[in-house]
Amino acid sequence: MKTDTDISSMFYEAVELLKKMISTPSFSRDESQIADYIEKYITKMGYIPRRKGNNIWISSKKFSAEKPTILLNSHIDTVKPVSGWTKDPFVPEIEGDFLYGLGSNDAGASVTSLLHSFFILDAKPQDYNLVFLASCEEEVSGKNGIEYVLPDIPTPAFAIVGEPTGMNAAVAEKGLMVLDCVAYGKSGHAARNEGENAIYKAIADIEWFRTYEFADESDLLGPVKMTVTMINSGTQHNVIPDKCEFVVDVRSNECYTNEELFDIINKHTLSEIKARSFRLNSSRISLENPFVQRAITIGKQAFGSPTLSDQALMPFPSVKIGPGDSARSHTADEYILLSEIRESIEYYVKLLDGLRI
Repeated sequence: MKTDTDISSMFYEAVELLKKMISTPSFSRDESQIADYIEKYITKMGYIPRRKGNNIWISSKKFSAEKPTILLNSHIDTVKPVSGWTKDPFVPEIEGDFLYGLGSNDAGASVTSLLHSFFILDAKPQDYNLVFLASCEEEVSGKNGIEYVLPDIPTPAFAIVGEPTGMNAAVAEKGLMVLDCVAYGKSGHAARNEGENAIYKAIADIEWFRTYEFADESDLLGPVKMTVTMINSGTQHNVIPDKCEFVVDVRSNECYTNEELFDIINKHTLSEIKARSFRLNSSRISLENPFVQRAITIGKQAFGSPTLSDQALMPFPSVKIGPGDSARSHTADEYILLSEIRESIEYYVKLLDGLRI
């Protein structure tokens, strides 16, 4: 295990890098400037980074094909600042233990904490290889993000996904499927009994989405959740609408694939329904996983997360764990606690040092 001095120096470096990330706008699909900086920073730290698009990764200096590989991953992109900020979102501001700035919590603190934990862990022999990956386009589930780069890195036996969880271990995560739905009718004059009102047809399906309960419920993630979030219909007040469009947000549990849910939905509804994608499925890892067992042993909670991350695109076991609080993400005056950054480096090292997977 590394000494307090090692962690203290890495903590200082992590905070300085996070301040640079905050001051460099890195909206999804526009992360090149901060990717450039991280690439140069890693080089300065004595490693040779590889890059694909705006994804940057490094591997253990003594990488061995005979050892399993652990992936340490978090994302460098942010959402755009919401209204209501009372501070400049691009000026890192420290007040006591608080570090304010856009992306500080989601997920800059995870990026910098995982990177500097990598440096500590790779300085001594381990029974595994480490790969650190700073990926892009996570906030939009973009195809040029982690999905784009995974074929180029050694296949991981296990991954840690850095997201704000209070350093508790999300061992399951809900998936996402967005549905574009259209109910068709026949136009007519609203003053006469003619036409077929597409809104009334859509109402029946919308009510089904509101009330239907899927048979299988997860002990960690609960039931599948379906929410109608957008609706659009009609051209003017005196015309019977012949089309009603609505959008449904479907949050899946690990009991179903998105394709299975889509088939069930189609059997119960009359509207024309198209899924934007089936690729963001729910995930779950066994509680017997050695990393999970270590987390539980030191008092960390294993839980199911309702929010989506790049875990959905990882075809291998993973745990979502990182500094911060998900409730702060995408909010005005977003912040991370400096003590959370230090604690996360300590815990990452404690959880991974000497681990056998």
